[in-house]
Amino acid sequence: METEQLEILRTRIQEQLAELELDDALGLDAQKTVSLDQQSVGRLSRMDAMQQQAMAKATQARRGQMRQRLVAALARMDDDEFGYCSECGEDIPLKRLELDPTVLICVSCATG
Repeated sequence: METEQLEILRTRIQEQLAELELDDALGLDAQKTVSLDQQSVGRLSRMDAMQQQAMAKATQARRGQMRQRLVAALARMDDDEFGYCSECGEDIPLKRLELDPTVLICVSCATG
């Protein structure tokens, strides 16, 4: 893979990491503990708030997993292992990496 292509992908990964950080900051409010005061919030409203809280926490967990995959992709770039299938060692096509720079295996290995 050419250095220019690699730098473009590195920049995209860094931009995705920055977006995840921003989304994390915006999602913190939705993860706060739901108040149990029935005077201020009715039972159904509280159940709604608890469901929204659970969804916010699940979204946070998915962002954390994506962050780990992106950081791992950057580490593979630093180790000159980026763009190679972890199963067979062949090059992963650039189009596949452009679609998802965190992929670890080529299409042939992914389909079995």
